[in-house]
Amino acid sequence: MSRPSLLILSFSDIRGDARVLKQVREFTRDYDVTTCGYGAAPDGVVEHLRIPSDAPAWRFDRVALVLRRFERAYRGNRAVVEAQRLLGERTFDVVLANDLDTVPLAIGLRPRGGVHADLHEYTPRQRYEDLRWRIFFAPLMAWLVRRYVRRADSVTTVGEGVAAEYERVFGIRAGVATNAAPYVAAAPTPVGEPIRLVHSGAGLRNRSITLMIDAVERATRPVTLDLYLTENDPGLIAEIRDRQSERVRLHPPVPYADLIRKLAEYDVGVFVLPPINFNYRWALPNKLFDFVQARLGIIVGPSPEMAGVVQRHGLGTVTAGFDADDLTREIDALTPERVAEWKAASDRAAAELSSETQVAVWRRAIDALAARARSA
Repeated sequence: MSRPSLLILSFSDIRGDARVLKQVREFTRDYDVTTCGYGAAPDGVVEHLRIPSDAPAWRFDRVALVLRRFERAYRGNRAVVEAQRLLGERTFDVVLANDLDTVPLAIGLRPRGGVHADLHEYTPRQRYEDLRWRIFFAPLMAWLVRRYVRRADSVTTVGEGVAAEYERVFGIRAGVATNAAPYVAAAPTPVGEPIRLVHSGAGLRNRSITLMIDAVERATRPVTLDLYLTENDPGLIAEIRDRQSERVRLHPPVPYADLIRKLAEYDVGVFVLPPINFNYRWALPNKLFDFVQARLGIIVGPSPEMAGVVQRHGLGTVTAGFDADDLTREIDALTPERVAEWKAASDRAAAELSSETQVAVWRRAIDALAARARSA
């Protein structure tokens, strides 16, 4: 019997997209997987349809948006046009559409078994703190959910809070597959002095990275903070580079394949994310799970999803608020013994909090659609 065909569609550089890579690795074992996205082909696929880098996914015709001609705005997007051209007349048993902006393309392909939509954010309020985004883009995103995601055969998203909002606003019942990292067989490293803090991720101004720098600079306890940041905002990166000191060091980003090994050189992963929009309030990001697989202690702000994981497994501590002073208080309370206990808790929880427990959610959904294709 031939293997079922699966298209994994994502407007991202798939080789650098941790969530989508987990899907590729899971399904290339027993599906003929085609990928469509930016960048080079991920390992194991039968074909990769590469969207040109000069065809951005987040640029839409402003007039069409203002006039609420959403179908025209979507179909005129360069990434959509290029993906449609690359896909041509291909047919698939199942399409796994990553994020809201790929779902209409997936529906239009009419796969034999159906479409699974994996929504990485609550997109209708993704950048709600930005007035221009609220005026021009939020109505388009809500329209895409109502018109197309409701037509998907199954849906997943990244956390319980996001899933609850999709159901409350749009009546869409989504399963949850967190951004957990693959399991790494490792042991916690010893904790010394100074205690080594680390943060990795996007170099975006609205991530409040300078808050963490402020907190470390104000701390009375001897600690260091190492930052591994992608250069999303060159101006911010320049500011952080100028603020380097004996305590704070900025490094280039590390390829995801090497990230957990690099993080394991540290003691405590830190992420305090002020809830400036809905998705930040309910964030449950890759980095939290990366910290666990690196066997680190963890300090987070009182974001409900992150705080819940940290407290439930005894992985670290939660700040009282989202200010630098709140983080400084927790840093000043650190001891090597306390951090060693957190690292041991991460070691105990590593298997339970690994992606192996999460990809099963996608596996059930995709297998069900593939079975439908076989019986069609």
